[in-house]
Amino acid sequence: MRTNIVIDDKLMADVMALGGFKTKREAVEEGLRLIKRRKAYDNLLAARGTLHWDDSEEHWAKVRAERAALEQAHAVQEPQAEYPNKPSEAP
Repeated sequence: MRTNIVIDDKLMADVMALGGFKTKREAVEEGLRLIKRRKAYDNLLAARGTLHWDDSEEHWAKVRAERAALEQAHAVQEPQAEYPNKPSEAP
């Protein structure tokens, strides 16, 4: 999307030098990505203490068993063709 904006020249020069950006566009896009990433981190921090993690061997054994059962239930069963037996040739 093409957008024209007025940016402080000294700020842009400082950011480009510190970040090693070759163009203003790179600097601005990285800033936008940083804001987006920061929001995701804030959401993760907001969930702190609300998630339960069970790392016991019993729990993982249960998860493996459930996953195997689910895979088996959804496995595609190839139909087996039934061919009639060839009649025996008499000598």
